[in-house]
Amino acid sequence: MTEGVAEVHVPTRDQVRRAPKVLLHDHLDGGLRPQTIIDLAPGAGHALPAEDAESLRVWFEESANSGSLERYLETFDHTVAVMQSAENLRRVAQECVEDLAEDGVVYAEVRYAPEQHLVGGLSLEQVVEAVQEGFAAGEEAARANRQPIVVRQLLTAMRHQARSREIAELVVRYRDRGVLGFDIAGAEAGFPPTRHLDAFEYLQRENAHFTIHAGEAFGLPSIWEAIQWCGADRLGHGVRIIDDISQGPEGGYVLGRLASYVRDKRIPLEMCPSSNVQTGAAASIAEHPIRVLKDLGFRVTVNTDNRLMSGTSMTDEMFSLVEAFGYTLADLRWFTINAMKSAFLPFDERLEIINTEIKPAYAVLEAMV
Repeated sequence: MTEGVAEVHVPTRDQVRRAPKVLLHDHLDGGLRPQTIIDLAPGAGHALPAEDAESLRVWFEESANSGSLERYLETFDHTVAVMQSAENLRRVAQECVEDLAEDGVVYAEVRYAPEQHLVGGLSLEQVVEAVQEGFAAGEEAARANRQPIVVRQLLTAMRHQARSREIAELVVRYRDRGVLGFDIAGAEAGFPPTRHLDAFEYLQRENAHFTIHAGEAFGLPSIWEAIQWCGADRLGHGVRIIDDISQGPEGGYVLGRLASYVRDKRIPLEMCPSSNVQTGAAASIAEHPIRVLKDLGFRVTVNTDNRLMSGTSMTDEMFSLVEAFGYTLADLRWFTINAMKSAFLPFDERLEIINTEIKPAYAVLEAMV
């Protein structure tokens, strides 16, 4: 080491795995265990493209790795098909929590669209209650395994459907029973968030939180509408905000009006690096805008999006950034605290997790370096 120059310690994968993590953007129907899908498919009367867990895992990853958001979304036909009963929803939800806890996640907001789970005769309320039962069982199992985790629901409306107001009302009815917020998802092109203004205005009147998928497959207009017309608290992905940032004539970066607004207002960006590469929103991890946005001080968070389709975990996502950009434990702590600050959990509960879970654990890891 050169005298007077501090040595930079890049964490190992094991250190990243042991570090506490916060996850704001994860889809319940995008994180099933392959074996669970195989177990549940016969009872659901659903044919699968592979017969064993490993082959099915590979099929999901290869099918999702197309560079097209629309093709990526087609893989959900197989996961949603086996999530049409209360029993199956409880199992999937419990396993989701157990898998996240095993990966070192201490807090997660997991989203799904209740309207997609009614084929078996469940009501919207029964769907939400089944998922909550699964989350509670998963939290209990994780505590017993000395892996404490808090998991809450975000309810999603599909942007190509017309049930967003109904789902928004469901969020408000269950906001003291495990549901923290609202989201819209699905193909962006042709389905702008302003189609759902009634839902967003209702949520604002009810002091309810919401995030909007924007700036993933579509550009700056989607982000602008999500923020300025709809009032989004957070942006799901928001990758394309980089389109409003340019290189200055003498080096450095110049922010456009929208990018400046997003940064100034500290609007959180729920970035999902691996998924963004798969859907073509970024060319590679090394070329992902997350580095520039972090350097510029945007409220960037790191997320998984769909763990099954991307073959990923929070450890994988963070370690991919370590490998691409040489990030240290201090950088990962920055992302993690950003996420916890941006959660829809009440303020005092967020502070408690930061002060009792995140900061002490990172201090221990950094002391070992």
